[in-house]
Amino acid sequence: MPYSIALAGKGGTGKTTMAGLLVKYLLSKNKTPVLAVDADANANLNDVLGVQVTDTLGHAREEMKKGQVPNGMTKDVFMSMRMQQAIIEHDGFDLVVMGQPEGAGCYCAANSLLAGFLEKLTGNYPYLVMDNEAGMEHISRLTTRDVDVLLIVADASRRGLQAGVRINELVKHLNIGVRHTYLMINQAKDDPAPETLAIIESAGLDFVGTVREDDTLYDYDLKGKPTIALPMESQVVQSAFAIFDRIVS
Repeated sequence: MPYSIALAGKGGTGKTTMAGLLVKYLLSKNKTPVLAVDADANANLNDVLGVQVTDTLGHAREEMKKGQVPNGMTKDVFMSMRMQQAIIEHDGFDLVVMGQPEGAGCYCAANSLLAGFLEKLTGNYPYLVMDNEAGMEHISRLTTRDVDVLLIVADASRRGLQAGVRINELVKHLNIGVRHTYLMINQAKDDPAPETLAIIESAGLDFVGTVREDDTLYDYDLKGKPTIALPMESQVVQSAFAIFDRIVS
């Protein structure tokens, strides 16, 4: 099974940027191939990685639910074929975008097939990076898998830290085996204050570091450049890599 790292955090903390930099880190260490999974409702990990989304697992799920299965083909075979088509291949990593249901109704059967597909797919990769929304809905469906690392990305505000603490509490109530949970602070102007560290410690979270604000990152975003292309000497890259050194085995 792959070494799996899931990232979570409230909107605006930069967790998707960190997920992309984690893929960059793994590539730089020759820890390949990597399976990147975008399980965020606001899917944009592809922009960070510089790849185009051509299909999503959600599209396949919708097609099966609407009965768009060719005559003579079972739903299992159809879903397997469509989900294989949704894998976006790139140098050193592949990307899968989960997508969302487009309408109301029960998705139990399709979700069960989707979870089974992901279980089989992940076995082909030594490393898995999953970008999640705060609700952790997609990762909670992987009920037969453990997660090696949950990296919670927070900003330096009290509300941002409290959101990180709530995510940690939510994960404890889901059917997920998380071996290690860490919290990092992103987009910081200064080192964390003692009060900040006290909140993290009281929640039972391991603090793994801070990434400072960097104008280079904002410039890349403004110009539509993929974050994964940031130069190695960038302050953001150096700080993020130091954190990843602590959580990746």
